[in-house]
Amino acid sequence: MENINEVEPRPNVKIEKNSILFFDMDGTLVDTDFANFLSYKKAIQTVIQLDLGTLFNPKERFNRTSIKKVIPNLTDVEYDNIIQQKEKNYKDYLPQTKINKLIADILIQYSKTNKTVLVTNCRKDRALMTLNYHNLTDKFSTLFFRQSSANENRINKFTNAISVMNLSAKEVLVFENEKQEIEDALAAGILINNILSV
Repeated sequence: MENINEVEPRPNVKIEKNSILFFDMDGTLVDTDFANFLSYKKAIQTVIQLDLGTLFNPKERFNRTSIKKVIPNLTDVEYDNIIQQKEKNYKDYLPQTKINKLIADILIQYSKTNKTVLVTNCRKDRALMTLNYHNLTDKFSTLFFRQSSANENRINKFTNAISVMNLSAKEVLVFENEKQEIEDALAAGILINNILSV
């Protein structure tokens, strides 16, 4: 496997007529971090009446692990209630999501000529809500959402999509922002020159 440190933005990635374009959503196609944080903040206020104040960090996505770091004494019931409430709150903060124009323009342009595939670890309901809000849902020929194994282990989303669609990894171009996911793309056999790190 090639070194992940060699992966840099490649604005001149050549898109051929047989290229299949894989797009990540959160942080790549749409910046959802602030909306995600606000959804958690409101959920935590609702469930345990704790104000997170100004903990938002634009360099780090607030997630389930963050909750346990910030509030280590949560009961399992409180934690589960926060997660459920966060999912309900998200729709209220859709206006706080921002489209990545460069990536969206590529998606819109090539959706007319190539296979364009959403490959995200986002849950289906939230992903569709976000895509619909930005009028992007119909720009994809195929949609892959969060998958997990029976024991809740994470699944390589790229390997899964390539397998289900019966593709050659060499034809796939990836638009992705997370280091771990870029490593997964390489592990799935996607060429390093076919990965646009956003």
